[in-house]
Amino acid sequence: MPVSASLLAASGALRVASLDLCADEYLLLLARPGEIASVSRVAQIPADSVLWRQARRYPANQRGLESVIWTRPNLLLMTGGGGRATSLIAQRLHIRTITLSYPASIPQVEANMVRVATALGDARRAEGWRRRLARLRANPLPQRDSIFLSGGGASVTAGSLGAQWMALAGFRQRALPNGRASLETLATRPPAVLLRSTYRRAQPSLGQRWLDHPLARRSGARTIDTDGRPWTCAGPLMIAEIERLRGLR
Repeated sequence: MPVSASLLAASGALRVASLDLCADEYLLLLARPGEIASVSRVAQIPADSVLWRQARRYPANQRGLESVIWTRPNLLLMTGGGGRATSLIAQRLHIRTITLSYPASIPQVEANMVRVATALGDARRAEGWRRRLARLRANPLPQRDSIFLSGGGASVTAGSLGAQWMALAGFRQRALPNGRASLETLATRPPAVLLRSTYRRAQPSLGQRWLDHPLARRSGARTIDTDGRPWTCAGPLMIAEIERLRGLR
């Protein structure tokens, strides 16, 4: 039978591998260095991960169980519901698996933090993060009409997890058809604030050229840049970005 995570943590034998970018965030924030067996390759790419420097201290995996076995993990961390086959194979190898849900709300992000901290042997590891979240909630800001803008006009849906994070920073995401901003909207009904993602801005693409269109750049809205990398998962790394954005309103 597999050894429980709490016993492994107590003996110092816990070794955890995270198999995707969103799971990497929880592991890198909560685990001690000796507990990390490997992280996903994407976590080590500066354009994709805020934690890339930290991630590069550890072996990289290719998201498959076969690419992590050599690091001898006894706990696998993954996100979403697509890892059933991985979980079954891991069980035969006496490797415990934890599959986190893709959160739809900030309380679900918090629940994931507590769940991972508990699996690492001590739920208190999430307390520092939870206190920062509590401070944000205890000091609400007036909401300014805003549009989150990424490549190609991609935005977030009003009421979504991304919009909930925006609200903590004092930005009310405007409801948009299909969750996309159009150049016409920016020209004729600009928001008070355009929250513009910097995700892969240096990478030439049609989506990035859209952001450089004169109507997008001179819409009449106040433009505030936001680091687009935490928004990919909209998970625990959003705390630091929301704290930063609150100081820019």
